[in-house]
Amino acid sequence: MTPEELHKTFEDAVKRINEHTEPFPADFLLRLYAYYKKATNDYGRPNSRKPIINAFKTNALFQVQDISEDEAKQEYISLVNNYFLYRN
Repeated sequence: MTPEELHKTFEDAVKRINEHTEPFPADFLLRLYAYYKKATNDYGRPNSRKPIINAFKTNALFQVQDISEDEAKQEYISLVNNYFLYRN
C-alpha cells in the first residue's frame, strides 16, 4: 500500500468510527486514541477533566511510543476493521 493509499484508508477508518452511534468499549477507545494520536503526530497532553482518564490516556500513549506513524495508521485500521467484522 502506498503512503497515499494508507492515509486514505486511515481517514476512512476514522470517519467510520466518528459516524458510529453506539458506544464503544473503553479499552477499544483507548487503543484507538493512542494509535490516532501517534498516526497524526499529535503529542498534546490528554485534557480530560478527570485525572484518572488522563492517566489511562497517557499510559496508552506510552504503549505506542516505539512505533512509526505508518504503523500506527495500520494498527488503527486493523482495530476498526476487526471491531466491525465481529460486530456484524
